[in-house]
Amino acid sequence: MASQGVNVLRYSALVAGVVYGVWHQSSLNTQARRAELDREYKHKEALIEQAKAEWRKKTAPPEKKTEGGLITDPEDSRFDLEAFLQAKAAESAK
Repeated sequence: MASQGVNVLRYSALVAGVVYGVWHQSSLNTQARRAELDREYKHKEALIEQAKAEWRKKTAPPEKKTEGGLITDPEDSRFDLEAFLQAKAAESAK
């Protein structure tokens, strides 16, 4: 028969192994949960970015008509009257 010291050592190792196994499984589950939450968050971020891009595309002002890079719409903030008059003068000189 085994001595009492050996039995204590065996059961201590068994209990330590079980405790370590429970702790390790818990940490693996926590990591898996955190990874799933991160994937879900990234997916939601991607959906939000896609929705923002679609909204920008939907609400963007229509493209202004230009003639050779010259903006002819006087309501446009980039309209240059001097360049427009020079272009019209060049057209009438032809």
